Amino acid sequence: MNIKIVAVGKVREKYIQLGIEEFSKRLRGYAKFEMIEVVDEKAPETLSLLEGKQVRDREGERILSKIAADEYVIALAIEGQSYSSEHFAKKLDKLTIYGKSKITFVIGGSLGLSETVYTRANMLLSFSPMTFPHQLMRLILMEQIYRSFRIIRKEPYHK
Repeated sequence: MNIKIVAVGKVREKYIQLGIEEFSKRLRGYAKFEMIEVVDEKAPETLSLLEGKQVRDREGERILSKIAADEYVIALAIEGQSYSSEHFAKKLDKLTIYGKSKITFVIGGSLGLSETVYTRANMLLSFSPMTFPHQLMRLILMEQIYRSFRIIRKEPYHK
């Protein structure tokens, strides 16, 4: 299986970088794993609706340039489907059973995702109705993917 995360912006906090490095190592025991960062669009604090859309569109173009046609895309979005860890593991397992061996997760920037990314996504995934820093979301997502592999293989992992 190939797992890829395409995320907007760089991770600046050292503690998050260390967590991402740790889970990158762990995930490589289960799948080919890749983290791709695309440049975030510089924007002032206050934006009009049009300016916000333009920022999302430019970031969306960068995201989509990193996704191949044969990849199954799961975009993280507040309005997406929520799963327990066990059900998320079953979902990933079913994807591989049905021939989806290239799974790409997308994490948008601080303004979210463009409509073109939503349109390309095969699935929308929500971890919570709360808003999380997009840098921290990478680590949370990686941990849940790792947990899913442990659940699928019936390997022990803390609850």
